[in-house]
Amino acid sequence: MRSPLGTRFRSVAGQVFVLQVAIVVLLATAALLALVLQSRHDSDREARNRSVSVAQTFAHSLGLQDALASPDPSAVLQPVAEATRKAAGVDFIVVMDTEGIRYTHPQPERIGKRFVGTIEPSLAGRTYTESVDGPLGKEIQAVVPVTAPDGRVVGLVSAGLTVKNVTGVVDRQLPVILLAIATGLALATVGTALISRRLRRQTHGLGTQEMTRMYEHHDAVLHAVREGVLITDRDGRLVLANDEAARLLGLPEDSEGRGIGDVPGLDRRMADLLLSGREATDEVLECGDRLLVVNQRLTCPRGRPAGTVVTIRDSTEMQVLTSRAETARRRLKLLYDAGGDIGTTLDVVRTAEELATVAVPRLADYVTVDLAEAVLDGDEPGPGADMRRTAVHGIRTDHPLYPRGRLIDFLPSTPQARGYGTGRAELVPDLADAPGWHAQDPPRARAIVDYGIHSLIAAPLTARGVVLGVVNFWRSRKPEPFDEDELSLAEELVARAAISMDNARRYTREHALAETLQRSLLPRALPEQSAVDVAHFYLPAQSGVGGDWFDVIPLPGSRVALVVGDVVGHGLHAAATMGRLRTAVHNFSTLDLPPDEILARLDDLVHRIDHDREGDGDEAAGGVLGATCLYAVYDPVSRSCTMARAGHLPPLVVAPDGTTEIVDLPAGPPLGLGGMPFETAELHLPEGSQLVLYTDGLVEERSRDITEGLELLRTALSHPDRDPQESCRAVLDILLPERPTDDVALLIARTRTLGPDRVAQWDVPFEPSQVAAQRSLAAKKLDEWGLSELGFATELILSELITNALRHGSGPVRMRLLYDHTLTCEVWDGSSTAPHLRYAATTDEGGRGLFLVAQLSEHWGTRYTAEGKVIWAELDLPGAEGAVEPSLAAFLALDEELEKAGQGEPAEDGA
Repeated sequence: MRSPLGTRFRSVAGQVFVLQVAIVVLLATAALLALVLQSRHDSDREARNRSVSVAQTFAHSLGLQDALASPDPSAVLQPVAEATRKAAGVDFIVVMDTEGIRYTHPQPERIGKRFVGTIEPSLAGRTYTESVDGPLGKEIQAVVPVTAPDGRVVGLVSAGLTVKNVTGVVDRQLPVILLAIATGLALATVGTALISRRLRRQTHGLGTQEMTRMYEHHDAVLHAVREGVLITDRDGRLVLANDEAARLLGLPEDSEGRGIGDVPGLDRRMADLLLSGREATDEVLECGDRLLVVNQRLTCPRGRPAGTVVTIRDSTEMQVLTSRAETARRRLKLLYDAGGDIGTTLDVVRTAEELATVAVPRLADYVTVDLAEAVLDGDEPGPGADMRRTAVHGIRTDHPLYPRGRLIDFLPSTPQARGYGTGRAELVPDLADAPGWHAQDPPRARAIVDYGIHSLIAAPLTARGVVLGVVNFWRSRKPEPFDEDELSLAEELVARAAISMDNARRYTREHALAETLQRSLLPRALPEQSAVDVAHFYLPAQSGVGGDWFDVIPLPGSRVALVVGDVVGHGLHAAATMGRLRTAVHNFSTLDLPPDEILARLDDLVHRIDHDREGDGDEAAGGVLGATCLYAVYDPVSRSCTMARAGHLPPLVVAPDGTTEIVDLPAGPPLGLGGMPFETAELHLPEGSQLVLYTDGLVEERSRDITEGLELLRTALSHPDRDPQESCRAVLDILLPERPTDDVALLIARTRTLGPDRVAQWDVPFEPSQVAAQRSLAAKKLDEWGLSELGFATELILSELITNALRHGSGPVRMRLLYDHTLTCEVWDGSSTAPHLRYAATTDEGGRGLFLVAQLSEHWGTRYTAEGKVIWAELDLPGAEGAVEPSLAAFLALDEELEKAGQGEPAEDGA
């Protein structure tokens, strides 16, 4: 029989647990040893310092030399020495002559005997400390000379402590040290156990060898087969593609995770089949020069379609391509020369001229380069942009082609416009039979054909996925048209030039791109909510945008979340990270968690982002990624505001009377550091209070301290008669620098209150018979509010929620209705068990309640409180846009739908 404990510690989670506990124990032991040694060292040093101080003080006391010169020094000095010893807290003070004969001692029988210790350094005029075995035991003592005015040593004074008293201090401290170490060890062990438990769930208890073997088998089977395998999800994204599928379809390395329609190079017919979701059996598709046999099947886990699995086989016979050796040599030489002659400068126009010069006459008789107007200005062109002829070169100068500098608006029927739009080069073998090209400029087209130019290649300049323009290769002297090999050669030449052109314009565009990204990720219009009136402002830094952001997120129960944050750094990476964090905050807010738990999840996310950046091998992206955030939730019913912050500056609250205070909110560590919990603070905000959230770019700059900036902010806000927009303008007038070196984000929210006339709450007796009475109370309140049209749906929802709480929950149970921009029904109970929506079978007696609630309400969900949980459902008010009043007919239709749904496999149910 195998021990379950042994099996547990063979898993990855068990090994991690044992390793972490061992490290914690070693650290705790080392810390205990260091503290004990340090305490002993400090106590010994303190004993020596005190001994020297007492001995020197006594040696310089008035009357000591007279007493030494008296006939009986012991009679004078013994009582004085004992009184001084007790007052100074030392164990002995010994006065002796220069021969070491004692005049005083705590044990009178020792008087007159020779001093135990070294007196020679003190006879030489120096203070000397040592540890000896004396009459009182192991002693730490100091010997100080008593000098006459002429410098002679006339006596010695020794003071000291016994080692027993010194070590007693350490012994008294030891229990406290042990208790602190034990507490830290227990907390670290518990935390380690929780982490290991979560890891064990995620790894399903597998050991390291089992996991390695599983992944090795997966990769070996998936990538070793000579059949392409594709997996897509229900949203049309490519989830997985093995090596053979990537080879057959020409997929790029980063194709996984993209939408099927966004995968570059994927054949249109194959993309249409993948997006159709239909079944296919041995269906033959022509993709480029390959004939592929495709099989496609739907994947249906738990009875629900979730995507497709596609297998691909290559049925194309191998083709042997031959070409003449001299032609291959010339083309290779052309490409070699192009590598050195194109892109010698970072000038776009010069690069275009170099391309035209290299291609004439070895590939074409005339070459013209047309670039999008935006490229010449350093910007990124868009679709359908006008193009300006940038370079013209040919075997003759009297050609009828458009001259250099001409702005050309190519018609959609021309090969230039098609190539610019699709990014693929086009070959026109006979210009005389090209009506789409003739439509651009019929007189000039006839002149070009009459001149002898008869064939054209229009190759788009594509760099890093962006089409910058089109290069036109014209042929006149050779009677044969361009062929496919020359088309590929032209594409290669253009690709080399495109990279050089793109490099010349990228830097000037970087700041504008980062600012555009930042503004696109910030909220453009704040969502509808009635808890607060909001004003906001954002301004990027002049040197490069950063990662500042703000947000206003409506929450159930008429509440609202106010968020402001700042990502460390500047540029595109900081802006992109900000977008990820803002999206994560939106996702986490749907869970309706407390602010400290929201920040804890964000902290874990930032830590994972940082880990991913360290693993990608990019030195520029190295280092610790940091971010700060402040998350606040305001409830207009209770007027409470709960907030937590992660390294962010504290918010300000402006009371209705104009009093402005900085909220005393625990700072918490910045996001990404990990290991530290976040603390929350709860405030009661009267109606009309203003909550001010901001980033450090507003109050901190080189010319002033951050404390001064906060005081200026308080001054600007201390006007309760202003609305949020006016307060925002006043703050910016005082604090906004002319050229901000950091992003500035400001969010001002003035609180509203959902009054008693819009809130109805009842305590529900813990009896099933009370459900009908509670429905009646709710119906009466809806009549008072003029919402009788919602009575049917509201009563049914409350009936199901209250019954659910009484049957599966625990007391106390409460019911609340909120009349805001929606009607919110809430049922509170003392249980923390979460309900789950499921499909009930026709033979089941229950399980349809939450399905009814979900169908009758606009939104529903669960949030947890310190006393239990709240199940809520929202209904649109009558007359609201898109609102539909549930009727009896709708209820009957729901019942039929439930019965049909019940024929399938039952899903998980909850309380």
